[in-house]
Amino acid sequence: MAWIVLVLSGVLEAVWATALSASDGFKKVVPTIVFVAGMALSMVGLAFAMKEIPVGTAYAVWVGIGASLTVVVAVLRRQEAASVTRLALVLGLVACVVGLKVVS
Repeated sequence: MAWIVLVLSGVLEAVWATALSASDGFKKVVPTIVFVAGMALSMVGLAFAMKEIPVGTAYAVWVGIGASLTVVVAVLRRQEAASVTRLALVLGLVACVVGLKVVS
């Protein structure tokens, strides 16, 4: 259960990071609300997962999932350019997250 919550918390990290960008410096209300709610839920989930998963592993997985998905969303929204190098690096992050799960 802790791993499922951790993965969902990583997804919420991408949600709040994307909403933070969309909030335009907290000038837009809806993205700001999504940012605050997403961040709070993401942190609660991370804290829950850390009851069973070591802090270093949990944090690395949380950040890896959030960072990878944030890049994917930015590329899909055409806010960042896609490239083979970028794709390879994001896949490397995903491979590290999977590796941490395998060895845990």
